[in-house]
Order: sequence, then C-alpha cells, then structure tokens
Amino acid sequence: MKRTLLLTAVLAIAASAGLRSAAAPSPDSGRDQLLAAREAVWRDWFAGDQAALEREVPPETIAISASETNWHNQKEILQSAADFHTGGGKLLRLEFPRTEIQRFGDVAMLYSQYVLETESNGKRSEESGRVTEIFVWRNGRWVNPGWHTDAVK
Repeated sequence: MKRTLLLTAVLAIAASAGLRSAAAPSPDSGRDQLLAAREAVWRDWFAGDQAALEREVPPETIAISASETNWHNQKEILQSAADFHTGGGKLLRLEFPRTEIQRFGDVAMLYSQYVLETESNGKRSEESGRVTEIFVWRNGRWVNPGWHTDAVK
C-alpha cells in the first residue's frame, strides 16, 4: 500500500513537472522565442499594428525613454505607434548588434544595443542606443510589460 501511494505521488509530481515544462519554453527555444517576440514588438510599433501591440504590450506596461520626461503606459504606447504610422513614418532599418539575456523562470531581461533608421515627411533619421526590456511568459507567449531606452549620441 505504501509503495503504491509513493509510486502514485512520484508519477503525479512527474506529470505536473511535464505539464509545466510543456507550458513554458525550454531554455534553448526560449531564446529564439524571446528574440522573435522582441523583434515583433518593435516592428509592430513602427507599423502601427494596434491589434498585435495590444497582445504584446499588456495594460500594466511602463515604458521609459531618455528623450521624454513622462513614462508611458499601454494606451500611450498604442497612440504613439498609431501617430507615427498615420503620419507616414516608416521603419527603414532595425538592428540589435548586441543582446544579453537573463532568464528567471517566466521572466526574462534583455539588455541590448539598437540601431534604427526611420523616414518621416521625406526626412531620414538614424537613432542608436541601449534598451533594457522585460518579458514575461504569459498564456503561452512572451509579453513585454516594460522597457527603458537611452540614446547614444
């Protein structure tokens, strides 16, 4: 009887661990998924893709930019993306020359250098800087509830 209970408990724990690992990305695939999620957030912002941004950037988001005094929430982020897109802005180039990742279970921190080139009203501009981004594994996908950018002159 004790042996049956012990075997049942071991099997239940193993099954539970298997379910958790199926729900969370493995450390190896997690890196690829994370980088793809980060790329999507940036590209969707520049494209003004409101539906995608609503899935990628949750309501509790806090974003800090070096060039702005105020911190931004999801609503303001969505509005700034729409304004850039409807104003005719285009993303011409987006690169992340260096990225380091720290992973803590369902939370990951990305530390990156970025370079981007945009065009607005026929004028091209290039920006480069550093970004610290927070990603959380939620409902089977990485979401981006916070970041802090600074520009490099």
